[in-house]
Amino acid sequence: MQIRLLVVGKTADNTMQLLIDDYFKRLKHYCNFKMDFVQAKGKKKSANDTELKKQEAEAILNSLSEQSVLILLDEKGKSFSSEKFAGFLQKKMNAAPKDLVFCIGGAFGFDQSVYDRANSKVALSELTFTHQMVRLIFVEQLYRAFTILKGESYHH
Repeated sequence: MQIRLLVVGKTADNTMQLLIDDYFKRLKHYCNFKMDFVQAKGKKKSANDTELKKQEAEAILNSLSEQSVLILLDEKGKSFSSEKFAGFLQKKMNAAPKDLVFCIGGAFGFDQSVYDRANSKVALSELTFTHQMVRLIFVEQLYRAFTILKGESYHH
């Protein structure tokens, strides 16, 4: 099983990327994990919010297979404690999908077509974070979930 973090655009902050890379390396011990980047096609500067979300949606949906299980990281999603997120992750993995995809949308959120395709939605917090920070927070929580599932001491 492949676990992917699908994100719109690259991480611009080098310091943030170093922290993401650290958790990426840690996750390799627990799962086949990778981060995929998609980019909206077309003219981003002249596109309005709706057009940009449609362009990003096309890129997101094109990166999925029919078998992909898509979980949106979205403010409208279900909130979990770290322990309950670990249980949620375990249930998803028990279903043995070939491609388990967590997705962070662009600055304006997801187009309705992405919501329609999604299998689940997860909220990381009621607070608003930059998309760069959400990447770091998610990979840390994914790592934390695996350590919880393995009974390791990272999560006290």
